[in-house]
Amino acid sequence: MFIDEAVILVRSGKGGDGFVHFHREKYVSRGGPDGGDGGRGGDVILEVVATLNTLGSFRHNAKYAAKDGVKGGVNNMTGRSAEDLVIPVPPGTIVYDHDSGELLGDLVEPGQRLMVAKGGRGGRGNTHFVSSRNQAPRTAEKGEPEQEHTLRLELKLIADVGIVGVPNAGKSSLLAAVTNARPKIANYPFTTLEPNLGVAELEIDRQLVLADIPGLIEGAHMGVGLGDSFLRHIQRTRVLIHLLDGLSEDPLADFSQINSELALFDANLASKPQLVALNKMDLPDVAARWPEIQQELEKRGYQAMAISAVTHANLQELLWRAAKLVAETPAPEPVVSLPVYRPQEDPRDFTIERESDGGWRIRGASIERAAAMTYWEFEGSVRRFQRLMDTLGVDAALRQAGAQQGDTVYIADFELEYQE
Repeated sequence: MFIDEAVILVRSGKGGDGFVHFHREKYVSRGGPDGGDGGRGGDVILEVVATLNTLGSFRHNAKYAAKDGVKGGVNNMTGRSAEDLVIPVPPGTIVYDHDSGELLGDLVEPGQRLMVAKGGRGGRGNTHFVSSRNQAPRTAEKGEPEQEHTLRLELKLIADVGIVGVPNAGKSSLLAAVTNARPKIANYPFTTLEPNLGVAELEIDRQLVLADIPGLIEGAHMGVGLGDSFLRHIQRTRVLIHLLDGLSEDPLADFSQINSELALFDANLASKPQLVALNKMDLPDVAARWPEIQQELEKRGYQAMAISAVTHANLQELLWRAAKLVAETPAPEPVVSLPVYRPQEDPRDFTIERESDGGWRIRGASIERAAAMTYWEFEGSVRRFQRLMDTLGVDAALRQAGAQQGDTVYIADFELEYQE
């Protein structure tokens, strides 16, 4: 099944905790601190794999989590860092933050990577907190918390040429005739329910990638019929082959309608080079009306061709014309991928809210991360957190908001007692 949209949850690995430990050795009564650092948590990375052409793998698995870093050990041993979690995606995948709608990256080239969740750094062991005043610190850091994001993946097929037209115009027959693709073909509308890709061999070293787009009807840009979900697959193409149904009551009206739908969906689609071809010329009735249709199209500024997908008449000429237009038309530039998701706001910012029980809720990226990395059972770590509260201005803000001695202060999942 062709899947071109997916929503997935990604979570990076948490950093390993730093270790509090003192060197122990026979005949050494007061060994110094030797607690090691924690290992780094794994990143979550999307990587383009050329052999993929659908997002179907995300249909049954929508949650991806990298492994956590390992806790530090004795004798200054650093915990093992976790391996990155690499998720394969097809070329043409666009990545959005599902909650904010922010564009994170446009993945086009095979091997291209996008980090979507950064692993937490390992916490520092107590060897890092030695000072002239404190030679035996019982202070360490827990590992940095993981990042978690909900992503929306959208696939836009990458093809040189997109074949468009009304239902039953013969798009799938044309694709099958000029490539090795085997799309479903039948004599009724909406035979094609998903885009099909095929590669046409013009010469030994010259190929043309074509995409057969399901038939478009009036209102397609608003989701009518098969909807606008297929229109985006021709946004990356350089050239369009606009196939007219020779048996239609009014092929010229069909031509105008499809162009209107393209322009309403994306103004850039209307400006793409088009090759117009009237199909089913093997039928006498179609051949008889061709001169009139050709004359009208040329009046509108289009060079039209007459072809037959059944007898293969003029198909090679159509492909060579398309190849010439592709060579003359620059490829659309993809959006530059961002190296990693980053929040827009300043992580040092925070807010203070009054809870229904009279306590105070503090929200902010830096303060919540610091709380998660604090060993609350060690007095030195608690004092370090208090100094950070003062540095960020949280203490002053609580006093200004009216916090009193003994009030409960909530930071993420932690409950603290406010003291002057």
